Amino acid sequence: MSAKKGKTGSMIEFHLDERSGVPPYLQIVQQVQQALRLGMLGVGDRLPTVREVVEQLVINPNTVLKAYRELEHEELVVSRPGRGTFVIRTMAAVSLASHAALRRSLTRWLQSAREAGLDDESIVALFNVTLWESRVQESEGTA
Repeated sequence: MSAKKGKTGSMIEFHLDERSGVPPYLQIVQQVQQALRLGMLGVGDRLPTVREVVEQLVINPNTVLKAYRELEHEELVVSRPGRGTFVIRTMAAVSLASHAALRRSLTRWLQSAREAGLDDESIVALFNVTLWESRVQESEGTA
C-alpha cells in the first residue's frame, strides 16, 4: 500500500500478496484501514474507482466492490454514484507527530533484521510473537 497526493487529496495504491492466505478483498480493506490509521488517507479523500483498481491489480470487479462494501459497512467510506468512494471517517491516532520518528526507528530495526539474515516472513513472525508477548506481559502487569 502506498499513498500519493492527487487532485482529490491522497490516493492509495493497492498491492496484493498472493502468498499471504488473506483473501484479496480483505487485503484491500486492511490497506485502507492502515492508511487511515497512519494518516495517509483523510476525510474527504477519494478511493480509486473500481475500474482503476481492477486495471491496476488485474482482479475481478466484484472483489473490489466487496472490499468497498465492507468499508462502507464499517462506516469508513461512502459511495457517491457517479463521483466515487470517499473517506468519511479517519482511524488516525491522536498524535501522528511521533509516527515519523517511529518509522525511522523501525526502518533501522528492519535493516538490522535483514542483515541478520531474516526474510520478510521471519520478520513478520518475530514481530507478531513479540507484539503478542508484550500484550501478555502488559495484561499481567509485568511490562
